[in-house]
Amino acid sequence: MVTVQPITNWAGNVVFSTRTLHRPTSVEQVQEVVADADHLRVLGTGHSFSAVADSDRALLTVADLPRRIEIDADRRSVTVSAGTRFGELAQVLDPAGWALHNLGSLPHISIGGAVATGTHGSGVTNGCLASAVNAIELVTPSGELVHLARGDENFDGSVVTLGSLGVVTALGLDIQPRYEIEQRVYDRMFLSALRVNLRDVLSAAYSVSVFLTWRRPFAEQVWVKHRTDAGEWPHGRDWLGATLAPGQRNPVPGQDPGFATQQGGAPGPWHTRLPHFRLEFTPSAGEELQTEYLLPIENAVEALDVLSGLADRLAPNLHICELRTVAADELWLSEAYRQDSIALHFTWLPDPEAARPVITALEEGLAPLGARPHWGKVFSTEPADVAARYPRFDDARALARAYDPDGKFRNAFTARYLDGV
Repeated sequence: MVTVQPITNWAGNVVFSTRTLHRPTSVEQVQEVVADADHLRVLGTGHSFSAVADSDRALLTVADLPRRIEIDADRRSVTVSAGTRFGELAQVLDPAGWALHNLGSLPHISIGGAVATGTHGSGVTNGCLASAVNAIELVTPSGELVHLARGDENFDGSVVTLGSLGVVTALGLDIQPRYEIEQRVYDRMFLSALRVNLRDVLSAAYSVSVFLTWRRPFAEQVWVKHRTDAGEWPHGRDWLGATLAPGQRNPVPGQDPGFATQQGGAPGPWHTRLPHFRLEFTPSAGEELQTEYLLPIENAVEALDVLSGLADRLAPNLHICELRTVAADELWLSEAYRQDSIALHFTWLPDPEAARPVITALEEGLAPLGARPHWGKVFSTEPADVAARYPRFDDARALARAYDPDGKFRNAFTARYLDGV
């Protein structure tokens, strides 16, 4: 199909370089489109802020493929179509007695897109969302449908791929018995206390997020998500000088607290507490930019010091900054590959020119600490520097070339960062 209007990502900061958008409604149609195409890129829900999905020739969305959610209780696995949103999957898994190990801040994102970019969620023991992948259904550049499984040669290089191997039409994900989460928010944790206790704060529950505007000497909010099967709530009303919020909070200043998942300590199903935002609401108008870096957790305090040193430049350009954690995994291009990580997330005001020099200063300050930029966010780190931070980068590059020697799925972004062109 050829669209009339320009195609943009969710935030509107990326206007795709083509108006040709294929909307197949079956895997067979995907195979036909791929086989006939000279060049193609794949879209999920368009929540990436980088140009990772851009194409100057044609786009293909997997959003219209038939929904597949097939639970295999014996294998503790679910097969799901790649265009399915995490929130939609959760609404089927939970009533059946099952759960995922984690979810991102937004339940609105597609499973295929989140996996391809290494998008993660939070928790010191929780790997990125892609770490749950145990099988992949993939349409290769020739139009052939292939199936890959955990344990196959090069499987760990075939999960987080930036869409460079082909069109992922379905994924197998590990599942576990359903569980409940109680969520509470603490207000105003001073930076002096946070710095001294940073590792303890970030590991204080199943998932923890620290939110800062960098306009004041404290973290405005600390969100704590505690599994009820892990025992009693681990903290009192006061915690390192912070106090329990007396009402519902939204992590983004000025945004409606009703958009956020329920707080106050009332236990609820995992999928209604792990995200920050509720599926039934769009949390914002998309008028923002996002940047994120993952670096070894042992460098967390030094990273906090870098941010503190840039507070005067961060504050005027930020909606909010979030600190969270991601457990190490074995996926070659995952930002948490073989390193337990702290993730430094920045939601900027929608002014790229104002944000750009601040992002550059951030990258310069964080470079000695081994920061890996999130593939789906805005960053300017040089390709050689990005490659140097991934031990299996050359293997990932070789795998992409083996699958797609003619570059059917290559775009300017992957040419620059995967091929160094």
